[in-house]
Amino acid sequence: MILCGRRFVTSFVVLYPRSLQFHSTTKCYLNRFLFDPSEVVSNATTDGEEQPSRKVILPKEDYRTIHASKILGLHNGDTIRAGLVTEEVWTDSATIQWLPEGKVNKAEPLPKSGNPPGSLQIDLHNLQPSLDTTDDLRVSLLLALPRPLQLGRMLPMIAQLGVEHLILCGAQKVPKDYFGSHLFREPHSLQNKLIEGLCQAGDVRLPQVQLQKNLRRFLASSEFESLFPREDYVRVLAHPQRDDDNAATVSRITSLQFPPDRPKRILLAVGPEGGWEEPVELDRFHQHGFQQVTLGKRVLR
Repeated sequence: MILCGRRFVTSFVVLYPRSLQFHSTTKCYLNRFLFDPSEVVSNATTDGEEQPSRKVILPKEDYRTIHASKILGLHNGDTIRAGLVTEEVWTDSATIQWLPEGKVNKAEPLPKSGNPPGSLQIDLHNLQPSLDTTDDLRVSLLLALPRPLQLGRMLPMIAQLGVEHLILCGAQKVPKDYFGSHLFREPHSLQNKLIEGLCQAGDVRLPQVQLQKNLRRFLASSEFESLFPREDYVRVLAHPQRDDDNAATVSRITSLQFPPDRPKRILLAVGPEGGWEEPVELDRFHQHGFQQVTLGKRVLR
């Protein structure tokens, strides 16, 4: 089941409810302001422009407006980095303009509180497509489904790290009720977690997220072979080294050999909190061409 991805994601608006529009205990740092195309307004072309100019008007209560005012202290004409997520376009030369509301006359953050004076207009200049060549190593992650609370914390980090494809799978030590998480019932919540990470990383490319409850069936399927062909991907299994492991079958990740004359792509399988079941699941991965790598004998969180 596809939850979200570059080709499969549906249009969404990243507008949180009023109670969730900014963090009360932590600061939400944005290294790139990200928008959904549905938030964009296109103006008519003017002389000398090849494409219509595009702008976004954010309401006063939007978390991005609050960030621009209270954290960045932006003034009219200041430049920010921005992007459109589902279109995968970005710019480093977007400009902002404050639109005062109510009794506020000055188009600048309020002097004492730093609160926004009104709505925020962002003009998106010089939008260009995102290039997939920025990362030397393309990583896909096969992750045994963690606890829902832990998954919510991990999703922004996964997006920050530039994971291209995330497969959340079952395992013998994964309780079945984890698949009832609200993140799967409300895909926009999952997408917002990923976008939080993209804002931090300055990227506009959403990872493709896929849910596979039956790991054994997925590894044996033609879908798995077509998604991660052996001639293109190095399949890697992360698991602690045991005393009785054959040293020839367990290696460090730095010693992996990638197919020559091809982009470096890796599929990394990471187990649940209790680890992959030994030896059943480990043998199953080995049968499907996974190389076991380790950071040593210590069990890490």
